[in-house]
Amino acid sequence: MILPGARVVQMAWVVHSLEAAAERLSRSMRVGPFQMLRHIQLDQPHHRGRPQRSDFSLCLTQAGDVQIELVEQHDQTPSVYRDMFPDGPPGGMAFHHVAVIVPDVFEETARYNELGFQTASSGRFGNIDFTYVDTTSAGGFMVEVLPDMPEMHRFFGAIRSAAENWDGQTPWQEMG
Repeated sequence: MILPGARVVQMAWVVHSLEAAAERLSRSMRVGPFQMLRHIQLDQPHHRGRPQRSDFSLCLTQAGDVQIELVEQHDQTPSVYRDMFPDGPPGGMAFHHVAVIVPDVFEETARYNELGFQTASSGRFGNIDFTYVDTTSAGGFMVEVLPDMPEMHRFFGAIRSAAENWDGQTPWQEMG
């Protein structure tokens, strides 16, 4: 479920192996290069209202106007990824969430909460606040809520630029 006014910017899958999934999608969809971010450290991470760290990595690329994200969780700690796939994604890859950009992350999250959708996860990546809202009962996927702010646009712009300048060969690279 996407609330009015939110702009969908990303589709995300949970995977067993970032490298294998990035290679498979790069070849089949002709997208790339996936930008790898390994063992991400979030500030103030919470899962279902409690402080919780999990060990995960992700990679991103751009496919037209939509960003593709792949997420691999390396441990068994509770997380939004384990909520949907406790034993990992069936078949090695499964759809998990869409991300939306909104003017105010907390206001948008409160709108979801008022409709009965719980906040599954929250935290900060640098100075970027985010939440995951558990909308699985309405659409079978979660919604990640991201802020419409210059830092977010710069980060996503770097992903888009790498995709626009892709050589068509390298499926993934470390983001640096």
